[in-house]
Amino acid sequence: MQTLAVSNKNQSWFSWFLRGVLILGFLVLVGRLVELQIIKGDFYRNLSEGNRIERIKITAPRGKILARGGEVLDGPDFSHIIGYLSETNENEVGKIDPNCIEKGPFKLGQIVGRGGLQERYNCILSGVDGEELVEVNSLGEKIRKIGIKKPIFGQNLKTNIDYNLQKTIAKEMEEKLGSVVATDKKGHVLALFSSPSFDPNDIKKALTDSQLPLFNRSIGGLYHPGSIFKPLIAVAALEDGKIDENFRFNDTGVVTVESIYGNYSYTNWYFTQYGGREGEVDVTRALARSTDTFFYTIGERVGINSLVDWMKKFGLTKLTDIDISGEVLSLVPSPDWKQKTKKEKWFLGNTYHFSIGQGDLAVTPVGIHRADLVVLNGGKLCNLKIIGDTSCVNLKIKNQNLKLIEEGMKKACTTGGTGYTFFDWKGSTVLCKTGTAETNEDGKTHAWFVASLDDLVLTVMVEKSGEGSKVAGPIARSIFDDYFKN
Repeated sequence: MQTLAVSNKNQSWFSWFLRGVLILGFLVLVGRLVELQIIKGDFYRNLSEGNRIERIKITAPRGKILARGGEVLDGPDFSHIIGYLSETNENEVGKIDPNCIEKGPFKLGQIVGRGGLQERYNCILSGVDGEELVEVNSLGEKIRKIGIKKPIFGQNLKTNIDYNLQKTIAKEMEEKLGSVVATDKKGHVLALFSSPSFDPNDIKKALTDSQLPLFNRSIGGLYHPGSIFKPLIAVAALEDGKIDENFRFNDTGVVTVESIYGNYSYTNWYFTQYGGREGEVDVTRALARSTDTFFYTIGERVGINSLVDWMKKFGLTKLTDIDISGEVLSLVPSPDWKQKTKKEKWFLGNTYHFSIGQGDLAVTPVGIHRADLVVLNGGKLCNLKIIGDTSCVNLKIKNQNLKLIEEGMKKACTTGGTGYTFFDWKGSTVLCKTGTAETNEDGKTHAWFVASLDDLVLTVMVEKSGEGSKVAGPIARSIFDDYFKN
């Protein structure tokens, strides 16, 4: 019994000891809470509010657009090719580019491409922004880095553009309104210039310019092509068997059409300007001298319906597939089109005008360039590409007919032809065709010049500036001098 009493006494003492320890620990905890919440509460509250976590955006560098030689394309000389950059607007925020789903919706203030390659390949050029998580104090000072998500850089784009050729063209087109298109014979775009140009880094100035520098004349302008259209008419006549290498036409300066409405005269430019007559000409001489009366006659022989069918084959009723936005369709008029649009009948005079690149016919510089390219590359219709490879369709034009066109365009650039700026060219003969297209303003004509040598094909157009041989021809010659000799 005595042993049991001692044991109970010890247990009672230990129980009270444990209770005391718990009470003491509780009192210490309460004291600490009082200190933190009441005594030093303001201090720690201010400290907590002053420190915060911030997400700092790390802008992903945008990919660069490069020439075929690796040079960066930037500035006014390349503006219609590359386009420009601006921030997203309210209507774009939250939307997702269907070609770029993996990069998520557009954010307010995000930089996107406008026009040119910047817009067409925005998905490839734009990267994915990263972010850094940092703790900062009330003064905005970084206390420590918490984490980082690295940005994904945009991809560079390598184009088919020849940097020096484009720079030369830009220099030659200063103070002019017009376009220059340059490709190889497969349609790879080596240069594309619309004048006037604009500074892609200063868009505001271009918005108020009356000469519309933001308008890309190369792909969006519609112009009468004049005589650079004649090689296409010649191909149609040869392929349809309406003429051959032995066909001769006697130019007296005028072709007269008799009708119930009266007699109508259609003259040759040489007769109109100088009172001259060409006499007997074949297809090569007619191309060299750009004899209007010859083309009136063969256009009539082919007939407008077949001529329109041939223009479809030459791609003039379709886009060129050039990889920048804003291209418009050329207008190839037909009897059906005239009846539907003007409620008028098609007359023989309309066929005459069509056959010399006039009337209601209107083409884009890239459109007529691609069409003329067919007669210079062995009869292949190619799409035009600034980036990547092209595809071509063989129109199966007889080789002997293409040789006749080639011979005529060679003669145009030698003594006796209309392309006199190339008469003293040394080396291989340049193939060329001049064009002087009338406009709706009396006395003002668009100057055209197509030139080809080796693997370069060039189409120059200067708006309402004069004759092709006098205005566009010297520009083409300067470009060739620099490209082939320097």
